[in-house]
Amino acid sequence: MKTIPFFLSLLLLVSCNAPNSNTKSPAAINEQSAAQVNEAPIRNLSPEFKDYWYAGVAEISNYELKQSRYGEIRDGHAVLIFVTEPFDPDDQVKADQEQESNRSVLKLNATRDFNTGIYPYKIMSSTFLPLDLEANAIKVATSIQEWCGHTYMQLNNRNDQYEGVLYSYFQSESNKEFAIDNAMLENQIPSQLRIDPELMPTGDIKIIPSTEYLRLTHNPTEVLNAKAILEKQDDQYIYSVNYDNGRKVSYTLENSSPFQILSWSEEYPDRGNIATTTATLKKTIRTPYWNQNSNQYSVLRDSLGL
Repeated sequence: MKTIPFFLSLLLLVSCNAPNSNTKSPAAINEQSAAQVNEAPIRNLSPEFKDYWYAGVAEISNYELKQSRYGEIRDGHAVLIFVTEPFDPDDQVKADQEQESNRSVLKLNATRDFNTGIYPYKIMSSTFLPLDLEANAIKVATSIQEWCGHTYMQLNNRNDQYEGVLYSYFQSESNKEFAIDNAMLENQIPSQLRIDPELMPTGDIKIIPSTEYLRLTHNPTEVLNAKAILEKQDDQYIYSVNYDNGRKVSYTLENSSPFQILSWSEEYPDRGNIATTTATLKKTIRTPYWNQNSNQYSVLRDSLGL
């Protein structure tokens, strides 16, 4: 009888095909967690938020992407997958078993796919924002694959700071471990906006740039100064972060729950010019995608315009 190789066993364990991952209401969250995470205040979620995000499905949105890379604009697509799930606060991974210490999070898997000449880029980040407490993201993990090689970066929120790791095919970056002060992550902005844009921080803020930006530009991971602005125009909100170094990110979203993100943009000085990346919403569906890996569900990609 053949045994299953160890690495294959690991792959089976971490498969996203896990049942009952999104069905629990925040009412099941125990109050002990407030004492475990720096005494952060409890996050008050609206009934509309609970009805939408604890319905046992994910929200998947496809965006038309205009990605700036190497001084040119590249056509591609970006996908945002939002879903609630239980999170193990010790191992800081999705919880496979029910236990009182689990925390409820809004997970955002954000992907970008585009080509640079002959070779493709594939970018994915996973950001885990706690829904029990008004705290910064617990974790963000980002990978970039292209034909020259790949990089992986992860930040874990522990003990009032982020513990970071970076693995890169670039010799100048190679393999690193580091720590950085606990500050708002740019990666958590889309998730935080979905709760209530009126609760977003404004004015002078401290913020860590997105992991995608840091890896594409090879900038150091550090807390930067910025000014955040929330505007309400007709039936939309616009939330912008203007960094002191000249970089700007902006999100446009609906002005009512579930505050869907309609577009976003990024601008920063690059090679004597301003590099501008934009993404515009095309299609959205709500579905339990983790149960839909059979060929019969391929039609759902057509529904998303992928």
